[in-house]
Amino acid sequence: MSANGRIVARLLALVVFMGAAAWAAVPFYDWFCRATGYGGTTQRADAAGGEVLDQTVEIRFDANVAKDMPWQFRPKQTRMTVRIGEPQLALYEAYNPTDRPIGGTAAFNVAPDTAGAYFDKIECFCFTEQVLQPGQWVEMPVSFFVDPGMARDPDTARIHTITLSYTFFETELPKEDAAAKVN
Repeated sequence: MSANGRIVARLLALVVFMGAAAWAAVPFYDWFCRATGYGGTTQRADAAGGEVLDQTVEIRFDANVAKDMPWQFRPKQTRMTVRIGEPQLALYEAYNPTDRPIGGTAAFNVAPDTAGAYFDKIECFCFTEQVLQPGQWVEMPVSFFVDPGMARDPDTARIHTITLSYTFFETELPKEDAAAKVN
């Protein structure tokens, strides 16, 4: 192989490598955020761990909609004082004031960011797309607990307030699904 051929082969290999790295970056970043709680990413759990501390933390609830999302969305409670480790249930409400079905997905985070590694969701409306019919009101539950490890971690032991925030974004419904859901 000539010198030019080797250079072309190396450049093609570099392009393939860079493409593979770019493809893998999003799932790797998602995994990293879920594993570490980076950026306020919460954790998922099947159930609470069983250890409940006498220590409490205040949970504040925040709700937002994207600029082009016509839903009304709010928490039913703005705050709760919870025992660390104890399973809790919070409710959010959403309303579709339009004359058409609207699908939405919720992005979420926890503040302060360092608490994200210890905020465990057991069940949440944010795990799936939500579809509201015209004029429909729904209650959406969030089942969660604060992992007792937060009280033992020097970086989070002094946290007394955690804010759980959601923002709903409209998702495009396939035309056949939107038509079928009206009936």
